[in-house]
Amino acid sequence: MKELDPLLHSQLRLAVMSILMNVDEADFVFLKEKTESTAGNLSVQLDKLATAGYIAVEKGFVGKKTRTICQVTAHGRRAFEEYVETLKEYLNILIDKMQVVWEYMRVIIGIRNCL
Repeated sequence: MKELDPLLHSQLRLAVMSILMNVDEADFVFLKEKTESTAGNLSVQLDKLATAGYIAVEKGFVGKKTRTICQVTAHGRRAFEEYVETLKEYLNILIDKMQVVWEYMRVIIGIRNCL
């Protein structure tokens, strides 16, 4: 079974990727508000995602204010989709095991009711 991508397994990076998967682009302020993170922590996590090629970061100016725009890349989209599929596989294994335990419990309860 595949392992979960450790880069995406971080809560903040996963939140950022989840947001970016659903929009064309998002600016730093929007991501900061939606993730309720600090500017410093968000900046570090965006750098990690950009270094891995999961997002593209464009820095510019609007008037005299800096503006940072982020977009998910094709590589990042594939990585996120693989992460979600791997997570589904783990959950399906858990569900299968829970069903076995449930059936076992039903048998035990049935035996106890017969005693």
